[in-house]
Amino acid sequence: MIRLHLLPTFGGRPLSSITTAQVRAWRTARLAAGVGEPTVVKAYQIMRAILKTAVDDELIRRNPCRVKGADRYDVPERPVLAVAEVYAVADAIAPRYRLLILLAAFTGLRFGELASLRRRDIDTTNAVLMVRRSRAEMQNGALFDKAPKSDAGVRPVAFPTELLPDVEQHLDDFAGAGRDGHVFLGPQGGRLRRSNFRDDWIKARKKAGIVTGVHLHDLRHTGNTLAASGASLRELMTRMGHSTPRAALIYQHMVNGRDREIADRLGSMIRETRGGDVAP
Repeated sequence: MIRLHLLPTFGGRPLSSITTAQVRAWRTARLAAGVGEPTVVKAYQIMRAILKTAVDDELIRRNPCRVKGADRYDVPERPVLAVAEVYAVADAIAPRYRLLILLAAFTGLRFGELASLRRRDIDTTNAVLMVRRSRAEMQNGALFDKAPKSDAGVRPVAFPTELLPDVEQHLDDFAGAGRDGHVFLGPQGGRLRRSNFRDDWIKARKKAGIVTGVHLHDLRHTGNTLAASGASLRELMTRMGHSTPRAALIYQHMVNGRDREIADRLGSMIRETRGGDVAP
């Protein structure tokens, strides 16, 4: 973000020479050049944080990042898939990714959390996933599994028992060997990357007749929206892995004791849609 959007304009400038008018002109030029508003907002937020540190260190007297409204944007409403649409994509995608689609939708886990799951993280007796880490990818392509951003990110998440046949079949056919083997692997048996999954996702989405523009992350949005029915704010926060209520409030509503109830309600939606036939 800094390299592409800040350094070309401000990289060689003394901090004290940067004015609010220049920041405003930079923002306008970025938007006019076709850079997406979310990207420009993020770049502006980073620059403001840098200059706030300069103020705190008494290098400059005032932060020039004072452009009204530049630090936020209106997030368009993301689509929510129906249960039948989730299964249409799961049925259309390569079998090794079928379970990933179902868990993304019915647990609300992020792609990085799913990619880093190990066999030992799945409790098939109680139909629970244990989220302990998330996969990150560096700019140079290096992959590593890291701890979640907050303690709230480490959490058990119940999944509908209706998915147990899919879970057991996937573990038999596609997961890595041993208790520490990754649940989801790439097409050649290596570690799963967004880049080696994206094409399969797009093809499956089109084959299922799902509208263009639906992203994989929308499955998390779908799962959280479905789970929100009857869940408290704290319960939804717990399931999502958030330490603050801000994101959970978007869904209007999770506590550990009732997570199974939430998963069971999702299971009833699956049964109603699938007519009792939940096996792959």
